[in-house]
Amino acid sequence: MTSQPFLSTVTGALDAKGRVCIPAAFRHVLASQNTAGVYLYPSFVDASLEGFGQEAVDGLTARLSALDPFLSPTHDDIATAIMARIQLLPADDGGRVRLPDAMIAHAGLKDKVAFVGMGQKFKIWDATAYAAVEAESIARLKAKFDAAKEGGA
Repeated sequence: MTSQPFLSTVTGALDAKGRVCIPAAFRHVLASQNTAGVYLYPSFVDASLEGFGQEAVDGLTARLSALDPFLSPTHDDIATAIMARIQLLPADDGGRVRLPDAMIAHAGLKDKVAFVGMGQKFKIWDATAYAAVEAESIARLKAKFDAAKEGGA
């Protein structure tokens, strides 16, 4: 069963104790997947944290189980880059989680953070850094749309 996706971009704050409050809509998605807290890991692609629920963990585990754990370099790459770095962080009653210092440093998080819904996962960015990422992503997609529009005209 696929639950509702992580949608929208919500800004929040990183407090002095290294805590962030997972947006209510995201907590609802996590709860619907019976996730006790939130799974996070430092992205190996960019300076962000990737968050998700139990469904994504189950899907990743299923894909890994299809690979030979002893003879598949792909298995070991995925397990090392993602599985070994995932942490299940518990949330308090208000939806706050304490981010590990290494994750805060990896994502360059300061006071304002952006929770970016991406369907099966979400990312946590420093809000200032994300503004530039968002603008670049929109520009790339617009260029592809414009090229397709010109090619089809």
